[in-house]
Amino acid sequence: MADTIAETVDLLYTIDQEKLDIDQLIALGAALATLAQAERLDQINERLRSIHQLLTTVAHRSAVDGTR
Repeated sequence: MADTIAETVDLLYTIDQEKLDIDQLIALGAALATLAQAERLDQINERLRSIHQLLTTVAHRSAVDGTR
């Protein structure tokens, strides 16, 4: 997902804002804000995956140590 976000941001930044009318500028601003939010959610998701992996490892070790 991060690649898609980065590619979309790159695409949006290539738009010549001087040629946009006010409605298009508002839409562009909204699109950039939405992409920023999506990028933040992607970062949060990655952190949650890391936490999940750590917890799974701890639970597995705990189960193995408990059976010995």
